[in-house]
Amino acid sequence: MIDRYSRPEMARIWSEQNRFQKWLEVEILAAEALAQLGEVPKGAVERIKKKARIHVARIREIEKEVHHEVIAFLSCLAESLGDDARFIHVGMTSSDVMDTALALQLKEASSVLIQDVKDLIGVLKEQAFKYKMTPMIGRTHGMHAEPITFGLKLALWYEEMKRNLIRLERAAEEVCVGKISGTVGTYAQISPKVEVYVCQKSKLKPEPISNQIVQRDRHAYFFATLAIVASSLEKFSIEVRHLQRTEVAEAEEPFSERQKGSSAMPHKKNPFLSEGVSGMARLVRSYAIAALENVPLWHERDISHSSAERVIGPDATILLDYMLARMTRILKNLSVYPEVMRRNLEKTGGAIFSERVLLKLVEKGLSRDAAYEIIQRHALKAARDGDFKRELLEDPQVNRYLSPGEIEEIWDLKDYLKNVDYIFDRVFHASTGSA
Repeated sequence: MIDRYSRPEMARIWSEQNRFQKWLEVEILAAEALAQLGEVPKGAVERIKKKARIHVARIREIEKEVHHEVIAFLSCLAESLGDDARFIHVGMTSSDVMDTALALQLKEASSVLIQDVKDLIGVLKEQAFKYKMTPMIGRTHGMHAEPITFGLKLALWYEEMKRNLIRLERAAEEVCVGKISGTVGTYAQISPKVEVYVCQKSKLKPEPISNQIVQRDRHAYFFATLAIVASSLEKFSIEVRHLQRTEVAEAEEPFSERQKGSSAMPHKKNPFLSEGVSGMARLVRSYAIAALENVPLWHERDISHSSAERVIGPDATILLDYMLARMTRILKNLSVYPEVMRRNLEKTGGAIFSERVLLKLVEKGLSRDAAYEIIQRHALKAARDGDFKRELLEDPQVNRYLSPGEIEEIWDLKDYLKNVDYIFDRVFHASTGSA
């Protein structure tokens, strides 16, 4: 996944080099804390900081013999430290290092994702105002409903991504915790002060209580949040795909000059960028399921969560980073066709104005059921092959309640869009925070 989808910063975060470097950082901070407590010579810590070296290939070579990654890491480290290696990993267990370092990686990854979301929010805001008053048909159940604007659709997505930004910031805070509490979380062989020191220096929160590991409900919350964000992106991508359908043709994703849509049909402009987002969202959601399965472990810990996390940690964050960048590109460069939107508004022969006619007739004294029956008959006929306005003008029963002028007024789009400014003001001007 790293090679195919990751952008440079995410690739760095999840590289083996960075992973082991984070392990080393945790070990050195723990040694510093122990030195302050007088349990490790301060001179040894200074030497460790100068001499410690990480060699990924050597770690893997040792691991083939010992079948334990942390022991292989410590053995490799010892080769560069000599006798001072005995002051590393004092009173600690493997998960002290691994879980705290994982939190550091997730913190870095979260920072990238949060900026990605902010970038998308910025594009959505820009495009929403650009198309604020561009009328189009609103669709429910895939069918024509009533007029909206394309800007409203984008403002809706903007508001959703604002919520996702808050969710992601909370999830990052939830998962960015460290623990240096020993084999079963009792601090039997190491002082709690070490954990406090390591977490403060790493800008992590200490886990208030742990067993051998940081509890995986935290990680489940994080990956579930990534799945929610991915699902929002799929929602946007599906809408782009629908708008690009030949029968709709109101908008389409970017398509470069020399791009090809089909190996067989030169006329095709397939929405493969948006389709890719839909496919990747399925993966991110599946990673959330794996994270939820990691919550129930045996007693104070087993290792069943570890193998899953080696996949879902990099893959979910890498994929979401890629998806956010792709959707930002799609929406920033989206081709929008207002004239087609206008034509599509007229496809049902004016039947989309049926609710206003209904309300006018009820207002004039006709019962709702009677009005509904009259309007439905004319609207369904107009949607197939007619003219709804003409049907109404020629109906004596309708004319007893509505004059031709009153019927004509119903066709004014301004009444449907009269509250767009109010909605935009509520979404954009009433918003708080960096978004």
